[in-house]
Formats: sequence, structure tokens, C-alpha cells
Amino acid sequence: MSILTWLIVGLIAGVLASLVMGGTGYGIVGDIIIGIIGAFIGGWLFSMLGVAVPLGGIAGTILVAFIGAIVLLFIIRLVKRGTTRA
Repeated sequence: MSILTWLIVGLIAGVLASLVMGGTGYGIVGDIIIGIIGAFIGGWLFSMLGVAVPLGGIAGTILVAFIGAIVLLFIIRLVKRGTTRA
């Protein structure tokens, strides 16, 4: 995949994951980074679970990145909540 494809997939996955998790997002650069890291996490999760992606092509890549981004945002929020003092 080209760099432009990675950026587009990262942006779409990051924005969608931010919306699903009930946040406002992290800006364009933050959402791209969340989406790209989410793609690696999603790919790792799918391979560890032995699950095949139900979609092919770019849609499957976005789905995997989206799921990974949700997991990443969940972990980030757990860590933030754990370090915040009342």
C-alpha cells in the first residue's frame, strides 16, 4: 500500500473509532496516527484469534484498522482514567 492509502485508511479508521467511542477525536494528525496504530493492533488481533476479514480490499483494511483503533482508544482511556486523581 502507498503512503497516501495508509493516511486515508488511518484517517477514516481513527475518525470512526473516535465517534464510536464517544469522543471528539484527536484532530486530523491524531486520528491518522490512531488509525494507523489501530491497523497494526487489529491485524495482530485478527491473526491471534485466527479470524478472517469478511471484506476484501480497502474495505477490509479499514475494518481491521477501525477495530484496532477502538481497542487502542479503549486502552488509552483506561490508562488516562487510572492516572487521573480525584
